Amino acid sequence: MGKIKFGTDGWRGIIAKDFTVENVIKISQATVKWLRARVKSPKVVVAYDFRFNGKLFAETVAKIFANNDIVVYYCPTPTSTPALSLGVVKKEASLGIMITASHNPPEYNGYKLKGPYGGPLLEESLREIELLISDSVEINVDSLKWSDFLAKNLIVEVNLDELYIENVKKNFDLTKIKESKFKFAFNAMYGSGQNIMKSLFPEILHYNCEANPSFNGIPPEPIPQNLKDFMQFIKKHKNISLGLVVDGDADRIGLIDGNGNYIDSHSIMLLLIYYLAKYKKLKGKVVTGFSSTIRIEKLCKYFGLPVERVKIGFKDICKIMLKEDVLVGGEESGGITIKGHIPERDGIWMGLTIWTAMIETNKTIEELLNEIYEITGKYYYSRLDLKIEETKRPIITEFLKSNSLKSINKEKIIRVETLDGHKFFFNENEWLMIRLSGTEQLVRIYCEATTKERVDFFIDEAKKIIEKL
Repeated sequence: MGKIKFGTDGWRGIIAKDFTVENVIKISQATVKWLRARVKSPKVVVAYDFRFNGKLFAETVAKIFANNDIVVYYCPTPTSTPALSLGVVKKEASLGIMITASHNPPEYNGYKLKGPYGGPLLEESLREIELLISDSVEINVDSLKWSDFLAKNLIVEVNLDELYIENVKKNFDLTKIKESKFKFAFNAMYGSGQNIMKSLFPEILHYNCEANPSFNGIPPEPIPQNLKDFMQFIKKHKNISLGLVVDGDADRIGLIDGNGNYIDSHSIMLLLIYYLAKYKKLKGKVVTGFSSTIRIEKLCKYFGLPVERVKIGFKDICKIMLKEDVLVGGEESGGITIKGHIPERDGIWMGLTIWTAMIETNKTIEELLNEIYEITGKYYYSRLDLKIEETKRPIITEFLKSNSLKSINKEKIIRVETLDGHKFFFNENEWLMIRLSGTEQLVRIYCEATTKERVDFFIDEAKKIIEKL
């Protein structure tokens, strides 16, 4: 394979083809060199989720660091990315390494790096590590004995789920949630958030909460096409007020209302802003990705909150959170966090915040959303992910850079924004965006419009344009 490159959220690869023990060693060697040059007595936290061979890859990482006399706090059971990130803070570690491919299909695994603040390692640090990645493996990892590192306290086993659960109990009134008139459900999508939620709420409905590295053949991303069974289940049972869904490593969120309707990440961000600003009387900047709804600006204007748009990838949101007072930081993909929590995407934490909002306001999710839409106006949104061949990437890139797209089937484009991808505005309430994925062989087509029909129309027309290139 070619040079290992970090994408918008770490490095991903197909297991056994790209994501191999050898390549995990190469990245770990480079990360050790980078960390040793910056921290006198570094400590790291290492964890993994339910993906194939996660334990093998995580143990490989732990051995490489321990062999370089770096103390490793190692979680011996699958856990979530937010639990790993919180563990970095609680253990006062220098770095966190999470073996996960998050929402990607089951054939993938990945390598995520977290800073000492409990959020994604920033872009400049990732590029520095990238430059240190060698083409060769410098050690035989099989010669390194796990028992020796345990005996020397260079590897210390920790339960990151317990640390996370303890933090939840300090910040949420679990009794209120359990005794509420609202009935909640949780869908782990077979991912690593399940153990935390089973421990916190054993009495609620748990859906797809078994270990299944193949994710039952469905990518563990909480988007409508992957949640049809759960939506039908809630619609049929009629006694569930809200279903919380998280992705494979539990850092992304989706919601299903009591009628079985999908609530997208844009509405979730609006819900969090509305609850924190109106009912909790909190202030702060809202930071969101380039592909999020423009209704965020409308709601923030109503509450007098500043908004900043950033490139896609949570690390750019995290960077601002480390310097400024941020109320909500979130992106279209469902990665969101709020003031008072670590600067890390966290599907479970956001879900519990919204459950709490319903209980404290005594309002259904539909009632809260209707209050928001009275301020912002209702909108419709969709995203299409088109698989492409690698050879098509430069063709699409060149087409977008050429600025030759002036209209979509007679709908005139009034302006184009290019912060991250190309966002074509038809008016101040409707836009279409085309962007090449940073982690997969996909071109993503996003659209926000005033009706579902117009969203479908714009996405279909854009798909035709891309396919003709």
